[in-house]
Amino acid sequence: MNTIRTRRNAVTALLALSLLTPTVAACAENDGPAPARRASPSATETALSLPRPTGSYGVGRDTLHLVDDARRDPWVPSAGARELMVSVFYPTRHGDGDNTGDRAPYLGAEEAKALLKGLKLDTLYDAEQLTSVRTNARTAADPAAGKHPLVVLSPGFTLHRATLSTLAESLASHGYVVALVDHAYESFGTRFPSDPGKPSAKGEASAEDASSIRTCVACEKVEQAPGGDAGERRMLAKAARNRAADISFVVDELTGRSRSGEGRRPDYAALVDTRRIGAAGHSLGGNAAAVAAGTDPRIRAAGNLDGTFFAPVPAAGTGRPVFMLGTRKGHNPRAEDASWPRQWHRLDGWKRWLTVADSGHLTFTDLPVLGGQLGRTDPTAPLSGERSGQITTSYVTAFFDRHLEGRHRPLLDGPSEANPEVAFHAP
Repeated sequence: MNTIRTRRNAVTALLALSLLTPTVAACAENDGPAPARRASPSATETALSLPRPTGSYGVGRDTLHLVDDARRDPWVPSAGARELMVSVFYPTRHGDGDNTGDRAPYLGAEEAKALLKGLKLDTLYDAEQLTSVRTNARTAADPAAGKHPLVVLSPGFTLHRATLSTLAESLASHGYVVALVDHAYESFGTRFPSDPGKPSAKGEASAEDASSIRTCVACEKVEQAPGGDAGERRMLAKAARNRAADISFVVDELTGRSRSGEGRRPDYAALVDTRRIGAAGHSLGGNAAAVAAGTDPRIRAAGNLDGTFFAPVPAAGTGRPVFMLGTRKGHNPRAEDASWPRQWHRLDGWKRWLTVADSGHLTFTDLPVLGGQLGRTDPTAPLSGERSGQITTSYVTAFFDRHLEGRHRPLLDGPSEANPEVAFHAP
């Protein structure tokens, strides 16, 4: 099994490099010198956008800073309570997503710079490429009436929550409230309010001049774990369980169980149906979602997008619906990652194991979607950015439609001519 160093450097960095500039990927593979810095692209070259969601609702977005006073941060205990940044996407009345409020920003300038630096792109690409991305969500939009299912999304280790925005917007357009979480000190860079003692924010997060970037302290802790690969795996298992606790806390906040949620606009306690809650995530976030389904009975279904099961699914969660969507190379039944077949045989409820041909670890994020708009495709994962987004959003939405909405979705019954890249496994 690849160590976190292998996944972080050889997978995340190389794939991201390939998506944006094939010349750089070739140099990385051959350990040659890096090319000179490119000139900043023009404004027309940076006009990237997230795919238009296919659901019937408009999409609104809110940003929350949440503080769990009951837990100390596991990576920086001196920082005090565990903190999260959460982008909440929610359905709005038909058309409101187009006409109400400003378009929500994709990524702030400093966060974009931190992500590019972490992916080893900072000397080759300008952060404007990410800050200029046009989203479909609107700020200050009025939510659609009624109670809606809630899905909590957790990003891959080191990645900013924004990298799952395509999936979040798609789910919201189909009637879901979606909480997209950044876990403090676990991304290359996420902006938090500067005062660690500040109570939970209500509404949009603090302005940049009253905030600071938290970097990936967890990366260093994992890589320095004693015991080599086994030590790293133990540390990542602990990280997955900590994230599962974060997911449960977000559910508390958005369903009114925490006092810090009072007085928010929108009123999420009135918007969320507590009988229909799910979780999903990419990479480590997918492992965390599956763990959360076994530690929190409110979470009725979990999706894992190409994540190793560093932490096993607790016994209480093995009967809940679990959806596993991964790369054909990395997560077919005979692949190196033995955690998928091991967990598969422990699951005794509804379950699906799907893999996608020509995909890579970041296929299930926004990166290939945006890279494709620049005419860039990773030669080791040639699935187009457009198909990457379509496959991820359609299958994840079908999963939650089936298990939170009770709707039959034939897409999950088996292979289809419309999606020849997707294979079903039942080892």
